[in-house]
Amino acid sequence: MPLALNGAQRCDVRTAIQVALINNMPDSVLVDTESQFIDLLSAASGDIPLRISLFSLPGISRCERAQNRIASVYCGLDSLWNGRFDAVIVTGTEPRHADLRQEPYWSSLVDVLNWAQENTVSTILSCLAAHASVLHSEGIAREPLSRKQFGVFSFKRANNHRLMRGIGEVVEVPHSRWNEVPARALTSCGYTLLTESADAGADLFVKQKRKSLFVHFQGHPEYRNDTLFKEYQRDVRRFLKGVGDTYPGEPEGYFDAAAGAALRAFRAHAMTHRSEQAMTEFPASAVAGGVLNTWRSTAQNIYRNWLLYVASRGSEDRVRSAVSARGLIGMKS
Repeated sequence: MPLALNGAQRCDVRTAIQVALINNMPDSVLVDTESQFIDLLSAASGDIPLRISLFSLPGISRCERAQNRIASVYCGLDSLWNGRFDAVIVTGTEPRHADLRQEPYWSSLVDVLNWAQENTVSTILSCLAAHASVLHSEGIAREPLSRKQFGVFSFKRANNHRLMRGIGEVVEVPHSRWNEVPARALTSCGYTLLTESADAGADLFVKQKRKSLFVHFQGHPEYRNDTLFKEYQRDVRRFLKGVGDTYPGEPEGYFDAAAGAALRAFRAHAMTHRSEQAMTEFPASAVAGGVLNTWRSTAQNIYRNWLLYVASRGSEDRVRSAVSARGLIGMKS
């Protein structure tokens, strides 16, 4: 059952933007990811009516609870192939192989990418999905980073593309990744960089692929205030349980000074008392209020621009289809 946002239930469904959200994130954040994108789309859409349908790629290993969630509220891919969607958003997932083409869901993802090129106005690819897209289309392989790019990073606006209308010269975006697709490889293959950084590389880049504008984010503008905090907690817990030899670094540009001091004090304690029991002293409540959300307004603006683009191009396509149909009717009569 599609989720209607901002008046879509009260208007003709043919005038609402039909968005397919293909959520491939791991079980632990499956529902969080749904709500992150739905909240961002709702905030960005304003008076633009939306209908969102949930999908997930087959081939991703799921626990029973996640399987039940997908069975109850998600659609099968047949509904994607046979439906009409103006736009699609594809999330990443945890990779199991260095070569993404070895992932069990690769063939289904390729089918989605090929379908989107021919059947949507625009396609958003998030993080790993962006890496997979450029690997499939141009053979651009992602490259491992020397350390995890984790935190909120500053990027400069690099282009006056319509998606950047009303966006300042500096853009803040959350990132959480171990790999990147190099800017030089993207530009050499015809991608337009919209935001980039000398230190953090390319963030947002676009390319027209057949009928669809492919919009790629290496970062996560959809993240909520506490998303990086939760991930950091999980990483610390894993270290205390004995997974890995290195204590995880704090997300950069994310906590205020007081929160950072509390986390460093806990780290000193945890390094001498390494056990999962030490997590009972993790300063979660003291730190949660020290998150600096510097990205939300920009994220809403970019997604608003994207929805306006989809709406305008979708209207043009519907007008052309109607004119073409009338012409055919006239010829038959």
